[in-house]
Amino acid sequence: MAEVTLDLRGRPKAEAYAELHQHVEAVLEGIDDDVAAMATMSCLVHHAFGHLWTGFYRVVEPGRLLRVGPYQGTLGCLEIRFGKGVCGTSAAEGRTVIVEDVHAFPGHITCDGRSASEIVVPVYNPQRELIAVLDIDSEHKATFDDADRRALEALMGWFSRPRRK
Repeated sequence: MAEVTLDLRGRPKAEAYAELHQHVEAVLEGIDDDVAAMATMSCLVHHAFGHLWTGFYRVVEPGRLLRVGPYQGTLGCLEIRFGKGVCGTSAAEGRTVIVEDVHAFPGHITCDGRSASEIVVPVYNPQRELIAVLDIDSEHKATFDDADRRALEALMGWFSRPRRK
């Protein structure tokens, strides 16, 4: 199963995310490594939906600094301060941020000029400490909605489960 990447474009979101979630769970069965999980999820989400950029910014200084982690797409910003841009806002506020038009978001950080919309989901460990944010960029405006939020938050729940060792 690990060698399969799904293409779920064109499928109803609920159906697509349900299949993706099941696939991620199967691929990560027995894995207890956050970085391996981040790399795998980035790949699977990116290819499933054909996003512009899909990846994680890891917390390297709690409450202060995010640094690029595993991702798929063109070069990303290397570091983002808490409270700056969409990723920093999500990290500072501890909530998912959906932006229909990144050019209208105050303080948006442009890593790739083709980005038009974005969703950023906080990632917590079992102790409820923020360890990263999942950042997904689209070339199209208003790509993400509440269905994406719910599904991606559920997927990020993998990291908050008690350790699997």
